[in-house]
Amino acid sequence: MSKNRAPRAGVVGWPVDHSRSPTIHRHWLKEFGLPGSYERFAVRPGEFPSFAVQIGRADLVGANVTAPHKEAASRFCDRRTPVAEALGAVNTLWRQDGLLWGDNTDVAGFLANMDESAPGWTTRTKLGVVIGAGGAARAIIYALKARGFDRIMVVNRTLSRAEAVVAHFGAPTQAASWPDLRAALKEADLLVNTSLLGMAGQPPLAIDLDPLPDSAVVADIVYVPLRTPLIEAARARGLRAVEGLGMLLHQAAPGFARWFGARPSVSPALRALVEAEVLGTRVEAQ
Repeated sequence: MSKNRAPRAGVVGWPVDHSRSPTIHRHWLKEFGLPGSYERFAVRPGEFPSFAVQIGRADLVGANVTAPHKEAASRFCDRRTPVAEALGAVNTLWRQDGLLWGDNTDVAGFLANMDESAPGWTTRTKLGVVIGAGGAARAIIYALKARGFDRIMVVNRTLSRAEAVVAHFGAPTQAASWPDLRAALKEADLLVNTSLLGMAGQPPLAIDLDPLPDSAVVADIVYVPLRTPLIEAARARGLRAVEGLGMLLHQAAPGFARWFGARPSVSPALRALVEAEVLGTRVEAQ
C-alpha cells in the first residue's frame, strides 16, 4: 500500500448494488476515526482474475467476495485458510508476503450470531437439520460439525444436491428428501434454513413447526425480510429463533480487522443502521 494514500477495501460481485457491506464497514471506519474507504466493485463473471491481481497493489488492501465469485476466488487464491479450503469458497481476500490469501468468514459469522442470540444453543446437539444444499449450507454444516453435533441432516427438494453435500463432508451428515423433513423435526435440536425460500421475492418456506421439541432452536440466514415467516412461526410456537442479519454483521468483522487494523464489534447502533437500510428495500440477497 502507498504510504501516502489511505487503504481501500470493498465488495466484489455481479451484481453488487444490493450489498450491505459498505454500510457496515463505513460505519466502523467512522466509529474508529480511521482513514480509508470501502467500495462496491461490479465485476462480471469471468473477469474476477483481472480484479484479484490488483489486491495488494497501491492502496487496495483487500475485498469481500459475494456471488457469483466465491468459488472462483477460492481457485484463484495462492493460499486459503482451513475453513475456506474445506468449503471451497472464499468471501474475504488479502495479500500477504506477495501471496493472495482467502478466508471464509460465514462460519464464524453464523456461530457468533448463534452464541449472541441464543446462548446455550449447543446444550443439545444430537440432531441439526439444515434446509438447503448450496454454499451457505456448507458453511453452516461446517459450523455444526465444529460444535459437535452428533447428526446433521441435509434436507433439499432436489435430493441429489443434498447427497453431493453429504459426499463432500462425510459423517455425521446425511441426506434427506423433502418428505422426510417432518419426521426429522420430531428429533431436531436445531433447524436452520440456508435456502432462499422465504426471502423477499422468493417462494415461501412452508414448514409446519409443530413436530419440533419445545427445546429446539430455529435459525434463518435470510435477512430480508428481517423477520422471515419461519422466524415468526418459530416465535409463535414459543421456540427460540435467530434472525439472519446478525450473521451478516458478524461475518464482516474479521475482514475489517485485517484490512484496517482495528477489531470492530457488532453494536446495537450498527444493527439499527443496517436494519433501517434493509427496511428501505424490497429485495435482498445474502
